[in-house]
Amino acid sequence: MYFRLGWRNIWRNPRRTLVIMTAVIIGVWSMIFLGSLMRGIADQMVRNGIATLTGHIQVHHNGYRDDPVIENSITDPEAVETALKRFLPPGARWSHRVRVNAIASNARHSSGVTLVGIDPQREAKISFIGGAVTQGRYMNPDNRNGIVVGKALVDKFKTKLGRKLVLMSRDTDGEIASRAFRILGIFRAETEATEKRFVFVTLLAAQQMLKLEKGISEVSITLPSHREVHQVAHALRAGLPSDQYEIHTWQELLPLVTAVLKLYDGFIFLWFLVVFIAMGFGIVNTILMAVFERIREFGLLNALGMKPWGIIKEVLTESFFLLILGMLIGNSLGFLSIFALSGNGIDLSSLAAGLEYFGMSRVIYPIIQGKDIVMANLVVFILGIVVSLYPAVKAARFTPVEALAHT
Repeated sequence: MYFRLGWRNIWRNPRRTLVIMTAVIIGVWSMIFLGSLMRGIADQMVRNGIATLTGHIQVHHNGYRDDPVIENSITDPEAVETALKRFLPPGARWSHRVRVNAIASNARHSSGVTLVGIDPQREAKISFIGGAVTQGRYMNPDNRNGIVVGKALVDKFKTKLGRKLVLMSRDTDGEIASRAFRILGIFRAETEATEKRFVFVTLLAAQQMLKLEKGISEVSITLPSHREVHQVAHALRAGLPSDQYEIHTWQELLPLVTAVLKLYDGFIFLWFLVVFIAMGFGIVNTILMAVFERIREFGLLNALGMKPWGIIKEVLTESFFLLILGMLIGNSLGFLSIFALSGNGIDLSSLAAGLEYFGMSRVIYPIIQGKDIVMANLVVFILGIVVSLYPAVKAARFTPVEALAHT
């Protein structure tokens, strides 16, 4: 009976019903759609950070993170590799690197860069560089004098493929080491800052230039699942001497990204709350108007023996239908909007300079998280029913005498 009465009552004034349903639809749609955009931004920031030579976990010599000089290199990488084979789960990958600050120069320009010596085959499986070369070719282990540089650095130096680039850095003897490399490939990255910052040579070439012998700066590790990061890091910390090695997770290596992720979680919750407050006033106002228009009706029901709780249930049933219909349509529009953008995303290339500061991509792809969908719908439904209690209680308090006297 209550469902039948509630369904009929909400269509007694179709215009008012459509207005409040529109408010619910827009509220639910905005929660789902904007929430997915925020999640997409956060996910791409993490992916970009991990792919840009961070990985899920890194192993360094003790003190390297505080003072990344060549003296703090790992001199016995075989011991680290033995521990990795023991503690890493199946499917995990790692690569050795030499990473030092250097000066890159040609006949006209010079600039500070980060020289990265890599194992080309291993590195291609764990970071962006393996698939980022758009001109020329990627390195192979035999390229002793080859170098891969970013497109932004090539433009800045006004150079091109096949030209020479001189790198200078301090070696293990404390002397300035320099070596000329020939540009084999040009890579593109998500940000111009990455293209200007990193230059890549083979691991052996970097070790020879810096007189490192078998020494390396770091070991970067990627795992099959990000959920295993803390467990694996804990195992490595237990398996490697703490006075020789430091183990850092990507959250520790990318503190700005970690802080932005926490900020996004708070922002999404705040956005849900703001949307609901705006929508809640509309729900209360609309239902209260409907209640005052039907004072005589509620008084008659009371006179016929309906209990106050029955009147409250009738009004809440009407709110239930309004909320359910609005949520169904709002969810559908939200999913359609996300699906429409899942292919090409939202291109923010015009804002690329500002986005680079936070490590954000030029194109944003929305991502749906189940917890956001559930939270958005629960916020709308539960709080929508709660705010509807006021007009429902108001309707239940009308006595037959008051109702009959109402004009």
